[in-house]
Amino acid sequence: MKTKLLFFIFSFLFFINSNAQCAMCRAVLESEAGQGTAKGINNGIVYLMAVPYVLVFGLGFFIYRKYFTKPKA
Repeated sequence: MKTKLLFFIFSFLFFINSNAQCAMCRAVLESEAGQGTAKGINNGIVYLMAVPYVLVFGLGFFIYRKYFTKPKA
């Protein structure tokens, strides 16, 4: 169980640092002198991509907990 939790945490942290741009966005932003806008676009795309996964994980966790926990006696 600890191994799975550590794997999830490390994979989530690796996911946060990934670059997520489409080809058109990358081409437009690389022609810019400063890279501040490109970093902001990357962070925004990663944020928008991560939110649905977090919501689905939370929903799945609550469903799992509801159906697979033993009732208190």
